[in-house]
Amino acid sequence: MLDLMSDSHAVALVGMFGGILLGLAARLGRFCTLGAIEDLLYGGSDQRLRMWVLAIGVAVTGSFTLMATDLLTDTDTFYLSIRWMPLASVIGGLMFGYGMALSGNCGYGAIARLGGGDLRSFVIVLVMGVSTYVVLAGPLAPLRNALFYQSPVTSDLPPGLAHHAAALTGLPLNGIGIAVGLMFCIAALASEKFRTDRKSLFWSAVVGLAIVSGWAGTQYVRQVGFDATQVVSHSFSAPVGESILYAMTGSAREISFAVGSISGVWIGAFIGSLIKGHFRWEACEDPRELRRQIIGAAIMGAGAVIAMGCTVGQGLSAFSVLAISAPVTMLAIFAGAAFGLRQLIVGFRPAE
Repeated sequence: MLDLMSDSHAVALVGMFGGILLGLAARLGRFCTLGAIEDLLYGGSDQRLRMWVLAIGVAVTGSFTLMATDLLTDTDTFYLSIRWMPLASVIGGLMFGYGMALSGNCGYGAIARLGGGDLRSFVIVLVMGVSTYVVLAGPLAPLRNALFYQSPVTSDLPPGLAHHAAALTGLPLNGIGIAVGLMFCIAALASEKFRTDRKSLFWSAVVGLAIVSGWAGTQYVRQVGFDATQVVSHSFSAPVGESILYAMTGSAREISFAVGSISGVWIGAFIGSLIKGHFRWEACEDPRELRRQIIGAAIMGAGAVIAMGCTVGQGLSAFSVLAISAPVTMLAIFAGAAFGLRQLIVGFRPAE
């Protein structure tokens, strides 16, 4: 395959493949982080939260299986090669969760809704993409670097839960990772109602495998290609900004995994919306709602850069290699989203 295309085009195709799966899962499987949190807190249902847990279990099991078979090098992955900053995970996660509640979607969800014709999500995607680059490489980058400088790991022990457990116990690293992944799967399947929901089971597994496909594909291109490509999987924060830049300056920059991933989610969501018969153009008729969504998207983009990932980047990709940052960031995102949802749904009046 690499004889027929450049390395950058190859990783873009890898990203597009997994992105299409994620887009289909969002539209056909109703896979959504904010929806899962809202269902749990206000709908009395943990069904979609269990979908996330099962997807994490599949992704962890698959990723450590790749490591065990030398198809993935743990220290090549972004989340295990950057020093973990606890404060960045907490602050960035809280910002992202709160912004997600205000805007009504995370980056992944907004792209998926855009595939169904929701023009409000188009605004969210644009604002979030610009916001990420303002903090990542724009005017606020010096401030971010001063407060949360993302430095490479300098020790022999990567910032991974399985890595620390292996160092403490002497047990095999990959065995620990696979065992943890299977534990997540068992926890998700503890509910009989969830076990009998074949659609939820299927799309949860698809999401987990989409994350694994990103690691496997980019690692393969890195090993057999000629360019020093990054080993990455899906995330929808900085890649949104990168895709906007590529759309404007594609003749002067190479295509990337991020561009393929973002495009793939949109394509998959578009196909899914046609299959369901849900595609329709929608716009925002309330200026106050649009203002809230714009503010939320800006906060969400900035928070994702600080936390080094979003609900997919940290909640699935980082979790799949059991990076220490993943559970901390996701708990912070949950707390920020819960705070934002309470503000929107019930306000802060004391219960009567």
